[in-house]
Amino acid sequence: MPAVSVIMPGYNVEPYIGVAIESVIAQTFTDWELIVIDDGSSDGTAALAESFAREDARLRLIRQANGGISAARNQAVRMSTAPLIAILDSDDMWSPTFLATQMAVFDAHPGVDVVTGNAWFLGGPFDGRPARPWPDTRPDPELLTIIGDAMSMFIMSVFRRRVYDTVGGFDETMRCNEDYDFWLRAAVAGFRFTRNDQPLGHYRRRNDSLSADEVKMLRGILRVYYKLRQSIADRPDAAAILDAQIDRFETEWLAAEVRAAIETRDFPALGDFLTALHERRGGAKLGLARVLAKWSPGLLSKAYELRRARQAVQSVTRS
Repeated sequence: MPAVSVIMPGYNVEPYIGVAIESVIAQTFTDWELIVIDDGSSDGTAALAESFAREDARLRLIRQANGGISAARNQAVRMSTAPLIAILDSDDMWSPTFLATQMAVFDAHPGVDVVTGNAWFLGGPFDGRPARPWPDTRPDPELLTIIGDAMSMFIMSVFRRRVYDTVGGFDETMRCNEDYDFWLRAAVAGFRFTRNDQPLGHYRRRNDSLSADEVKMLRGILRVYYKLRQSIADRPDAAAILDAQIDRFETEWLAAEVRAAIETRDFPALGDFLTALHERRGGAKLGLARVLAKWSPGLLSKAYELRRARQAVQSVTRS
């Protein structure tokens, strides 16, 4: 039995998965198995993973019909054998010492159930910056801090199998934010977390990734929070933080819907979202935008485009 099972779901990631697999093979800690789940890809993802499997017996490829990232991760865990599970998405990569460093954390803290990590952004506007603070002065994650800080956990985490066995795996009805939901359920169940803030990998930002869709991500976070309500009904301290987060993210979601409606010129939806946002935030600017959305939506759209253009120029000149 290996010491750690690496789970890697993949869907149409032929340009990236080879580098991800190579980063596992290059680990200085060698007692691992890698379970790659091809989630119904239509490109060469499975063929590429299979070529690695032929060369390294520690890698197994499982093919399944497309069921989403949660279903793929759950299948990978079911097929795995180690007492520790490490998540690596198929478009990301680890530094060679990632597993060795996280395993050392478990050895030093035998009561810890989840070690969350850090990585460098790869691509996008934050390329080369750490995905989470480094050094990170935040306390170790626990229920209250995970609710109050959606960025307290990072996808490059390693956890004990008993966490999965207890909380029931990733929610297969979710296509985004499923990891956040998983960590919250683990915290509600009383599992202990710690953080290794040293960036030990690269976290890729792609325009076609789920995390690039702002509206979808905000809807996903809100769905996680609504789902959490019943689980913490007996925790007024946690419920108070949850209510504040719901209020914050509902406002951010409405603002994102406004931006999306302007960009797609969906003016009927724009009016509805601006009305709801103005009722929450108030303010003269939103009030004016609400009037323009009703009487001159094209002018509002043009003003928005000009504002975005100015912001882009300012961003370039500051960098």
